[in-house]
Order: sequence, then C-alpha cells, then structure tokens
Amino acid sequence: MEKKNIEWILLTGGAGFIGSHTAEALLSKGYGVCVADSFNNFYSPSVKRDNIKCIEASAKGAGALKVYETDIRNLKGIDEIFASHNFSAVIHLAAYAGVRPSIENAPLYTDVNINGTLNILECMKKYGVSRLVFASSSSVYGNNKKVPFSETDFVDNPISPYAATKKAGELLCHTYSHLYGINSACLRFFTVYGPRQRPDLAIYKFTKLITENKEIPFFGDGSACRDYTFITDTVDGIVKALRWTGKVQGRFEVFNLGESRTISLSEMVSEIEKSTGKKAALNKLPMQPGDVYKTFADISKAKEILGYNPTFSFAEGIKIFTNWYTEKFQPAQ
Repeated sequence: MEKKNIEWILLTGGAGFIGSHTAEALLSKGYGVCVADSFNNFYSPSVKRDNIKCIEASAKGAGALKVYETDIRNLKGIDEIFASHNFSAVIHLAAYAGVRPSIENAPLYTDVNINGTLNILECMKKYGVSRLVFASSSSVYGNNKKVPFSETDFVDNPISPYAATKKAGELLCHTYSHLYGINSACLRFFTVYGPRQRPDLAIYKFTKLITENKEIPFFGDGSACRDYTFITDTVDGIVKALRWTGKVQGRFEVFNLGESRTISLSEMVSEIEKSTGKKAALNKLPMQPGDVYKTFADISKAKEILGYNPTFSFAEGIKIFTNWYTEKFQPAQ
C-alpha cells in the first residue's frame, strides 16, 4: 500500500548519476519516488547499487521510496509499475548515454532511447499521467555555428546516433503533448558533473588517471569547449521543470540547462591539477568522430520561465568532485 497524501513521481534511470541526485532532492521535498532502472552493464552495476544506498539513506524520515529493476524496453514491466501506482508525473532520465559508444552500437541506442521512451509515453497516455520531464541533451545542437545555443536554433543535423535519439525523443514528447495533452518539459542537459558522476565521463576519468599518475587521453589541441553544469544546478532545474508541468495544460517546451559559461579542455585539466595538487601527463590524440567542438547554453528561457539560476563556478564544482573522489577512493590511511 502507498502512503496516503504523498505525491508519487516515476523516476526512470533513478539509480544513475543525475537520477540518484534527483531522487534525493525529491525525497527531501516530501515526494514519493518510484525509481525504475535496468542496472545494466554500460558501467559497473555496483556503482548504481551504491547510488541506491545513498537514496535509501535520504528516504529515511522524508518522502517514500520504491525501487524497480526493469528495462524501459519491457512494456509489460513498465505497464505493471504504472498500474501499481497513482503517479502525478514522470521524470524520464533513463537512456543509453554517450556520443562515442553510440557510434559503436547505434541499434542499441535507438532501441533503448526511442522505443523505451515510446513505452513510457504510451503508459502515460493509458493511465492518464499528464506531466512529463524528459532528459534531452546539448548534443542535439551538433556543430551549431551560432553561440550560445538557443532552443529556437535549428537542430536537424545531429552528428552522432546518441544525438539523433535525443532529438527523436523530443519529437515523440511533442507528439504526445499535442495529441494527449501531456504537459512536457524537455531539458537539454549540458555536460553535467559532480559527485557520483559516471566513471566513463571525462572529469571522473581524468581525476582518476591524474591521481594514479597515469596518462590522460587528450583529444585535439585542448581548445574544444564545454558548458559544464554542476549536478546541484541541474537537479534544481529538473525540480523547477517538474513544478512547471503542474501549472500548464497541454503544453510543450524545450529548455537548456547549462551554466552559460564555456571551459576548454585545457582549462578543465588545469582545474583538476589545481584541485588534486598533481600534474597531468597528456596522451595527445586527434579529435574523435561525433564529438562537437563547443557547447554553450543560452539559459535565458529557463531563467525566465522556470526560475532556473545556476550558482556553482567550475572551480567550486571541481573541488567538490575531487574531494568526493578522494574520500571515496583514496581515504586516508
């Protein structure tokens, strides 16, 4: 039996990096959180199980938590979750992520990210759930020549299968919003980082290699830039978008969630060096297929409509991350 007087949210991908932080934020605000995650082996499932332990600790005395191990491609399993709960909204974060892996396995990315999203939307339609927050990506902008990137920019030229699946997801959300009145906020995330970050992502990988005195893969000349977004700011945007979906009827909007600042690859490495007190050894490599040269978010729309207001500097965020990494993996002897 569900607790009475609690608003329940379905959070797909809730055991992942962004998902686990989102779950903690929702629990702290008294929501009931139903996590659905496949715990797949894209990276070690033990990382996600550790994340669930963090969420469970947050659930004590605040909100309510249920965890389901299921794949969003399994329509029967997803349908059973919807049938067992009275969800007020869905935050759909579950996806296979990453540009380079998507080039190696485009069919998998298409199956999970497009067909899985369609399953979520079909169940929302069937069970009358009319509020959706969908995780899109800055990768949809491709090598957009206009900066900063705006939600009104043309995004029909993706340069990786991952980007194409995220654009397709946005289109599906728009279709179901138009046909079935699902209030949808599609959030284009810009290089999210922070504690519990996925091990395959650059900041995590570089911190690990630098602290182990190993070479880091350094693609290009170091001038490629990213709009890095600290996890706390991203989660704040997700929660604000969730609230926005409760104030509209049959609306669809796309929002950029970034810091609206760019950091070059060289600057990122330098900041990690400062924070760890160690010098990086560079293994210089050519730019990789599918990689974009620059991401840079225009966040004026999210500020105006959602009240989104990122506050973390890159130096501050890197310090928090490297401190977390050191405490978790290199504790004092």
